[in-house]
Amino acid sequence: MILLGIDPGLRVTGFGVIEKEGARLRYLASGCVKPGADGSLPERIATLFSGLSQVIATYKPDAAAIEKVFVNVNPQATLLLGQARGAAIAALTAASLPVAEYTALQIKQAVVGQGKAAKEQVQHMVARLLNLSAAPTADAADALACAICHAHGGLGSLGEMTRESWGGAGFRVRGGRMQS
Repeated sequence: MILLGIDPGLRVTGFGVIEKEGARLRYLASGCVKPGADGSLPERIATLFSGLSQVIATYKPDAAAIEKVFVNVNPQATLLLGQARGAAIAALTAASLPVAEYTALQIKQAVVGQGKAAKEQVQHMVARLLNLSAAPTADAADALACAICHAHGGLGSLGEMTRESWGGAGFRVRGGRMQS
C-alpha cells in the first residue's frame, strides 16, 4: 500500500510518500510544494492544487493522510492555513483518494511517542523509522510523519484507536494510550 502524507501550508506544503508492506515501511519520496509569497492567494492555492496533483499522478498513492488545522493566536493565519489545507484536500479527493485527518499531537504521539515533541525530534524519528541517511527538511518530515501515523493504523476514521487497527486483544485505550 502506498501512502501519501501532507503537511499543509500556504508558503510551503510538505509531502511524503511511503510504502507499507506488512509491518515494514519504505521511503519512496518527499518534498515540498512552494507557491511562494509573491503571488495572489488564488494563484498560490492553484499552485498547491496542481503541485499535489502532480505528486498524486507520479506516485499513485492508495490513501492519504493530512494534518488537521489548529487554531492559533492569529485568526488570519489560521484562516489562510485552512485554505491551503482545503486546496490539498481538494487535490486528494479529486483523485478519489480516501483521506484520513490527524492532529499534530496524534502524529507526534504515533512517531515520537510524545505529543509535544519538537520538530527536530520528529525529523530524527522519521529518519530512523524510514532508514534515511539524513533527516528530511521540517515540512517533508512532518508530511512523512503524517503518513507513518496513518500506516501504523493506530487511529480510525474518527480519530479513535480501534481494536482492529492494532490487534489489541487484552488491551484497552485510555487517555490516548494503550494499556493492558
